[in-house]
Amino acid sequence: MSTHNPSGSEPEGGGQPSFDKQPPSPGGGTPEGAPSDPSGNPPPSSPPPPAGSPYDDRPGAYGGTYGGAPGGSPYGQPPYGQGPYGGPPPGYGPTGYGTPGAGPIPGMPPLGSWPNRILAQVIDYVLAQIVAVLLVLPFASLGDRSGSAGAFWLACGLLLIYDGVMLSRDGQTLGKKAMKVRVAMLIDGTTPTPAAAWTRSAVFILPAVICCAALWWLIDGLFGVFDKPYRQCVHDKAAKTVVVSTA
Repeated sequence: MSTHNPSGSEPEGGGQPSFDKQPPSPGGGTPEGAPSDPSGNPPPSSPPPPAGSPYDDRPGAYGGTYGGAPGGSPYGQPPYGQGPYGGPPPGYGPTGYGTPGAGPIPGMPPLGSWPNRILAQVIDYVLAQIVAVLLVLPFASLGDRSGSAGAFWLACGLLLIYDGVMLSRDGQTLGKKAMKVRVAMLIDGTTPTPAAAWTRSAVFILPAVICCAALWWLIDGLFGVFDKPYRQCVHDKAAKTVVVSTA
């Protein structure tokens, strides 16, 4: 006679386990192989980025969108192609400045040539020196050391003021107008700010007055010869400016 009680429970570990009482998988997630929702689709690995994220369409330099600003640069400033120049110049290419119409920033004019830049500076210095001599002559002889030194210092003072005023107005002195070059802010091509114009003028003139003028101007000029890609002299580096052609 059997002693099994039909109304009793299954002994521990006996019989078939119920599937609705499976233990949860480690970490409390969905058991391996089980669908995450009634549709049977597996859970996504990560949520999609929110609409309007500034990283949805990150471009290369100077193009596309960045931070929600169409056509903006990675630094929040408009590229030269959208600045005062209006668009890339004819012949624009990746070869860098030094060839006509070429440059690394779209829309930026070619850099001013070295002959034009040097002649522009010579013209401005000669004009300042002429005015200084005319002012000194009634009081001292240029044959004396004091007279010639006074004329030079006065010419440097006049040139410092002249450069600062003219460059902050439109980026050109009389010499630069004659040689068809102008000074522009490197970041966007606009006319130098007063701070940039006066900084540029001071860095060019004051070391020449304090020490050896010829030596300082040689060092300053040679620095620009080897600077890449914008050919900035020391005074351009200090003011964050660049000399471009207007021809």
